[in-house]
Amino acid sequence: MTDYTPPKVWTWNKPSGGAFASINRPIAGPTHDKELPVGKHPLQLYSLATPNGVKVTVMLEELLARGHKGAEYDAWLIRINDGDQFGSGFVEVNPNSKIPALMDHSGTTPVRIFESGSILVYLAEKFGEFLPTEQPARAEVLSWLFWQMGSAPYLGGGFGHFYAYAPEKFEYAIDRFSMEVKRQMDVLDRRLAETEYLGGKDYSIADMAVWPWYGGLALGRMYNDSGEFLSVHEYKHVQRWAKAIDARPAVKRGRMVNRAFGEPAMQLHERHDASDFETKTQDRLAAE
Repeated sequence: MTDYTPPKVWTWNKPSGGAFASINRPIAGPTHDKELPVGKHPLQLYSLATPNGVKVTVMLEELLARGHKGAEYDAWLIRINDGDQFGSGFVEVNPNSKIPALMDHSGTTPVRIFESGSILVYLAEKFGEFLPTEQPARAEVLSWLFWQMGSAPYLGGGFGHFYAYAPEKFEYAIDRFSMEVKRQMDVLDRRLAETEYLGGKDYSIADMAVWPWYGGLALGRMYNDSGEFLSVHEYKHVQRWAKAIDARPAVKRGRMVNRAFGEPAMQLHERHDASDFETKTQDRLAAE
């Protein structure tokens, strides 16, 4: 219980958002002028290796693994805690100021794509991979893709925020979102008891979207000790699926791109060529 009573009209008069208070604000648009860099490849990605960012780098690395040379890309680091997403160039690509954002310069007119789910669909259709063209398989994959779009805010902005980032611990909020996340994990576990992957027998963009969030949770990589707190070991089918995807070479590479935290050997701040994985990780750069 608190003694807080909401005012009739809310006003922004103090920092809010715990660990992210310095970048939270109730208005959109740029805060400063800054052009985005452009590399040598048609696909230009501006991102950070959060779960939403990892979806896209995994997709690009999986496309390259299947031999699609047109999926070569430049990945530029956007440090969201420093407010890079509010630079004028980034806002032109994504008016919502969220990572990831992608520019495709392969055609006569550049194409901007923002929102991770939209980027996955765009790339799947561009290269004809990881999204069935026939029904009902296509509908199943898209349904699970959009399940993630609607569900993950409860995991991240809900549970993750109040469990790991809020300035105070609120039992009501943590209980509310813990219940919902466990319900979602049960949804996934029941589906994966039926099929190898979320869309069916084939790996797809649905798995690429859901895995960085819920696979990361199942593997104990999210929000400190939240895996133990939520008893993620109980979800046997999610565990099987999460470990299988984690072992894919393209997924291992995708997790490294635009990563600016954790072990230096896992951090590839920028990616401009496949050889960068062998020469440009932070541990190798520090050793030079």
